[in-house]
Amino acid sequence: MKSYLPKGLKSNYDKYPVVQVAGHQDDCICGWDRIVRELKGKLPENSVLAVECYQGVLEDEVAEALVKGLGDVDLYRTGDFMKSEKELYAILGEDITDDRIFGFITRRTMDVYFDEDKVAAAREKIRESAHARPQVVLGVGASYVCREWGLLAYLDMARWEIQQRFRKNLVSNVGFANRNENAGLKYKQGFFVDWRICDRWKKKIIRKVDYFIDTNASGSPKMIPAGAFFAGLEQTVARPFRVVPYFDRGVWGGQWMKEVCDLDRDAVNFAWCFDCVPEENSLYLGFKDVKFEIPSVDVVFFHPAELLGDNVYGRFGDEFPIRFDFLDTMDGGNLSLQVHPLIEYIQEKFGMHYTQEESYYILDAEDDAKVYLGLKEGVCSEEMISALEDSRETGTFDAEKYVGVYPVKKHDHVLIPPGTIHCSGRNSMVLEISATPYIFTFKLWDWGRVDFDGRPRPINIGHGKNVIQWYRTEPWVRKNLLHRTEAVAEGEGWKEEKTGLHEREFIETRRHWFTGKVHHNTDGSVNVLNLVEGREAVVESPSGAFEPFVVHYAETFIIPSAVGEYTIRPCGESEGHLCGTVKAYIRK
Repeated sequence: MKSYLPKGLKSNYDKYPVVQVAGHQDDCICGWDRIVRELKGKLPENSVLAVECYQGVLEDEVAEALVKGLGDVDLYRTGDFMKSEKELYAILGEDITDDRIFGFITRRTMDVYFDEDKVAAAREKIRESAHARPQVVLGVGASYVCREWGLLAYLDMARWEIQQRFRKNLVSNVGFANRNENAGLKYKQGFFVDWRICDRWKKKIIRKVDYFIDTNASGSPKMIPAGAFFAGLEQTVARPFRVVPYFDRGVWGGQWMKEVCDLDRDAVNFAWCFDCVPEENSLYLGFKDVKFEIPSVDVVFFHPAELLGDNVYGRFGDEFPIRFDFLDTMDGGNLSLQVHPLIEYIQEKFGMHYTQEESYYILDAEDDAKVYLGLKEGVCSEEMISALEDSRETGTFDAEKYVGVYPVKKHDHVLIPPGTIHCSGRNSMVLEISATPYIFTFKLWDWGRVDFDGRPRPINIGHGKNVIQWYRTEPWVRKNLLHRTEAVAEGEGWKEEKTGLHEREFIETRRHWFTGKVHHNTDGSVNVLNLVEGREAVVESPSGAFEPFVVHYAETFIIPSAVGEYTIRPCGESEGHLCGTVKAYIRK
């Protein structure tokens, strides 16, 4: 296999970054026996233990552990008090939709799942039985069903783990017996319905929680008290940090990340890496050598002003608006030819309040690397859409007849505002810098391929044709989307450049080249950076407000707005050598 690292060097990419929680290093309990013993000892007499679950928890495992450890208890499962699947679909069907990919962001809340007559009867029975033996309510909405409890434990779930459980047919959507349904359909229902409802409920009850339990690794639970959880969040937003990256294969995937990120060399490929999508990634809170996994979006939910900055929080609410991820086509294939929706389209059709504004930063490239971008001059829209529709039957489409093709090299930055047809060609390593609603990709042509399940991947010509901006032809693309880099400032040992994004987009990006120390300031906006050149660099506080934070080549890291001033300089193997970072933040 071709090497993508300089000769003699090995990967130093950290796949398991941790935020150590100072002052609480002894607060984590591991294993069901110890966890249940702790809960039993803290549960007041004649009261209820509410075990609130996020969608995707393996509830049977939890129930078995509770019954074994607590002994003579009454155990209630929240699924028994929910509406029928037919009733739920009558209410939620308009949000779930019959589309394979897209739904509508639900406005519903936790009460939608439950049959109020069943819940009322359960509450009465729990109240009457609490004097005789411990009462345990387990599942999604446990703290909704019992309403009053003596102890509340919360079992959160990382979305990447939920997706793995979908693929293995281990879990269903809330209130539905669809465990064996197609994983993509379960993911869609989770994205548009379950996770929205569970997040709203989490935000409502979080300050009432006594213990947090991590069951992301089946059979290896970990538990921390609420004080340790909230301390972990507070310490995270006071320093630079990284979320836990995750990697996935794809039909077009490449070989670069295997070596540079030190992944399984026997895997067929790796196509994606999400290394800064807090809605999807996890965060490891460290307690000595134990990693306690939580969804990184919890930091956004419960410390939005400190993380995002008041201006960004006021504009986007408790959503993290910047996404960094990798698209690896090195020795792979072209991405699907695609287009992203305009802001008005995504608001009307899907209930999102901002859209996927995007760019490709070329982290690495072979000599033949290229991007497909915009349209050829003189393209007839009706003819092209007809050809795309025909490709469903013929399996062929002459992309280069209609779409502009441009060579790219390492460190180019290609700008892709919504409505622009685009895709990366093979033999490039893309650092995608974009707005967060990444699911909203309208595929127009997938080069005649089928997915790993043998089925063609969903094509969305119906949506795509409604948002393509047909005036974005080669002259417009060359003027507005390619080679827009301009010098901003320089000093001793450093240079700053503006690289994008397009004026229509709300993300600003700056690249710094440096052999010495570079001074930065968050200036009221969260900063997201990637070390795009150099083996390692260190992020430091001029005032000593946080411990020096070392980052390695290709790692994405987050600087919360509350950090304010910080510096970056080469360190370790990069001392005396040129380094480069790309930084993204929200324009004022």
